[in-house]
Amino acid sequence: MTKTLVKVPFRADHVGSFLRPDNLHAARKDFEAGKISGEALREIETKEIKRIVDKQIEAGLQTVTDGEFRRSWWHLDFLENLNGIEGYEKEKGYIFEGIETDKHHIRNLGKISFDPDHFFIKDFKDFKEIVGDRAIPKQTIPSPNQLFEAGIRNPDIYPDIDEYANDIIKTYQDAIKAFYDAGVRYLQLDDVYIAGLSSPDFQLTEGGYSREQLIDLALRVVNGALENKPEDLYVTTHLCRGNYRSTWAFTGSYAEIAPTLFAKEKVDGFFLEYDDERSGSFEPLKYVPEGGARVVIGAVTSKFGKLEDKEEIKARIKAASEFVPLEQLCLSPQCGFASTHHGNELTEDEQWAKLKYIVDLSKEIWG
Repeated sequence: MTKTLVKVPFRADHVGSFLRPDNLHAARKDFEAGKISGEALREIETKEIKRIVDKQIEAGLQTVTDGEFRRSWWHLDFLENLNGIEGYEKEKGYIFEGIETDKHHIRNLGKISFDPDHFFIKDFKDFKEIVGDRAIPKQTIPSPNQLFEAGIRNPDIYPDIDEYANDIIKTYQDAIKAFYDAGVRYLQLDDVYIAGLSSPDFQLTEGGYSREQLIDLALRVVNGALENKPEDLYVTTHLCRGNYRSTWAFTGSYAEIAPTLFAKEKVDGFFLEYDDERSGSFEPLKYVPEGGARVVIGAVTSKFGKLEDKEEIKARIKAASEFVPLEQLCLSPQCGFASTHHGNELTEDEQWAKLKYIVDLSKEIWG
């Protein structure tokens, strides 16, 4: 795989996570209770990853993921295994619309760096072997900006946020090189933090910094992390407003971040949530340079199983094309189907039907 990935992201693409089957839930509980070994758990995970790779290919997708089946959270499993970060249990979980999440979180306890033995590297190598040459294996990881979430940085270790940012950049440069060396050619950065900076619900937590300064810092961190990216590594950013058991964390259009992020972030594509009125208008897309990053319109919700009206989806793509040329647009679910191990409120059959629907719609729209 080299320049053959020039069309990433694909016309029909997806964010990455899938509903965990009951036997995987049961195996993880048995492992945590000491009833089965880590090797036995991994065998079950591998079996289920093989199954969902087949299901993605059957749906007609050109890129596949491992469904994030070896992790519990879309971000914490990766971040808490960086040097200088640890997982712990908070007094309260994240607050979503009408629900509080589990209380697991991360915090900074030392200088941050990438662990070359990070288990995500082995996981990808095994996943890539499962996929073979049947599709493009996509690796998803949290954006480096997730480490700027309130309460993570330890001011005793990093009194200066710029020093913190510089270590995060170096950490992700090393991580990206390790993934590339493992065979990754399609990498997705999931970024809730910067999407939050565009929300009226966002509370500034860094004293003395304006929203605009934090947006500029977030851009610098991602572009810095990608500074040494190989030419044949394609990177996308998924901007998410929260996804936990079919609920959401915040509202707001992309207007606040668009002039900076859409215009200047050096990625090959943006996965954007456009499945309901919380998303705002398509007007912020005018900042995406023509001929630049592809824009993946997440007009199909992953939160519920009912299929959207075909003509409504086509109309939304047409509306988006008033700001970004049609040939620069793609279609996907607005988020993953299970950003955490709990999963969204739909069935597996509905999940696969959604993906097949997106593939079929993309053929009708783009040919």
